[in-house]
Amino acid sequence: MQDLQETIQLILDYFRGIWIRKRYLIISSWLLCPIGFVFVANLPNTYESRAQVFVDTRSMLAPLLQGISISSDPELEVQMMTQTLLSRTNVEIIARESDLDITAQTEREYEQLIIDLTQDIQLRPVGRDNVFTISYTANDAILARTVVQETLDLFVEGSLVNNRRDTDTANRFLDEQIADYESRLATAERDRADFRRQYADILPLSGTFHSNLQNMREQLAQTRLSIREGEQQAESLKARLTGKRATSDSFSVREDGAEPAITSRFDERIIALEANLDFLQLRFTDKHPDVIETIQLIDSLKAAREREIQAFLNQEDGDDIPLNTLNQEITLEISKLEGTIASLKVREADYVSKIEDLQSKIDLVPQIEAEGQSRNRNYDIIKDKYEELLARKESADLTQRADASSNDLQFRIIQPPLAPQEATGPNRMIFYTVVLIVGFGVGGGVAFLLSQITPVLVRGTQLSTVSNFPILGAVTHLQIDDIKRRNRWRMVVFALSSGTIFLIYLTFVVTDLLNINLLSEILP
Repeated sequence: MQDLQETIQLILDYFRGIWIRKRYLIISSWLLCPIGFVFVANLPNTYESRAQVFVDTRSMLAPLLQGISISSDPELEVQMMTQTLLSRTNVEIIARESDLDITAQTEREYEQLIIDLTQDIQLRPVGRDNVFTISYTANDAILARTVVQETLDLFVEGSLVNNRRDTDTANRFLDEQIADYESRLATAERDRADFRRQYADILPLSGTFHSNLQNMREQLAQTRLSIREGEQQAESLKARLTGKRATSDSFSVREDGAEPAITSRFDERIIALEANLDFLQLRFTDKHPDVIETIQLIDSLKAAREREIQAFLNQEDGDDIPLNTLNQEITLEISKLEGTIASLKVREADYVSKIEDLQSKIDLVPQIEAEGQSRNRNYDIIKDKYEELLARKESADLTQRADASSNDLQFRIIQPPLAPQEATGPNRMIFYTVVLIVGFGVGGGVAFLLSQITPVLVRGTQLSTVSNFPILGAVTHLQIDDIKRRNRWRMVVFALSSGTIFLIYLTFVVTDLLNINLLSEILP
């Protein structure tokens, strides 16, 4: 408790030291306060214009187009727009559209203008619902509204321009890539066709070389088996014939002119095969396997026809024994089997020739197949990429059409920018109060500093503290009345001085509240 009393007494001593030197308060207040009041009164009025906009990121088409079009994150787009709105390029557009750039005469002034605009234009989110406030403060109400309006237009149109620019860039890139891959795909197709054409005898249309060779060997074995079966059947049928061969339905004799003509059962087949040979020779060369096989089959049938005719002519008239129905059927079946056997032998020779040709090229097969697989692999990669690019191009076109019909971002203006009718700043009342406090505070600080440098003892206990001697008593000044009179006069002067300063302060405050420019009224 005693320490608290000593602290309070010490504070009172400080105030007494300041009070003794109160003339510094008067001097400081009259030097600083009127100048400060006039300066604050001359501060130009500032007008703040603001606008509020709501960015709706909901879209009805987004769920419908999910998976079939290229979609973007609306929230990410909003975040990107807010971060890039006050970029240098956009600020230059705002300065140009609001005619602020014509106020800058030099390059340095223009740079400072851009810096000031970047700092003064405020874009702030309101809550978490994609509501943004754009505000700008200027000395002119119309200018403030114009800057906010241009910023709002840039904020709204920037998303559309960016989306359109991004879409155009993506479409241009896709078109270039599609054209490039289309050219590469055509080249790969030509190379693969030329390669297949060059090695058509080695690279089959289906399967592999070895599988085709094995298949051909199996067919050769099957053909030989069929030949042996046919020969066995023919021998068995010949053994069942009774009597000698005689004239039957297999031959007919007709007379055309001088010599008779013999027609056999092979004639129609030979004629049909010769017609087929003419057709094949129109399409292929004489070295084609089908042409060779047909020629060999015709030669075989002609040889069989000649043998049967010769056998028919060599029969002795006395030995002709009419054949019964069974012998006629057996003879006809033997003729059919011999024709089939002749055809199978031609096919056997063709298979043998093909197998020998394939075996002669078997050493080249691994290298050619590897090269063919490499070409096919490159072709498949290019084709897959080409088809993927076509699909992405279709998705991009669908996205562009969807954007044209409905934007992902919808901007709703909650509060349009207006030209303020009243000034929003500066807050002169606060500035006046600060000037008043500073005026008296500087004087008080000077008085306190001097009281500490050259202290004045106002109590006896102070003398006892300084000298460590007890105070036995106190005497009154002989001119105490004059001293009191001077103190009262000083009090009156301080009161009048401070009152005048407060009156000036109140005058400026009241005129500011009434929106009256005191200096313009006094100094027209």
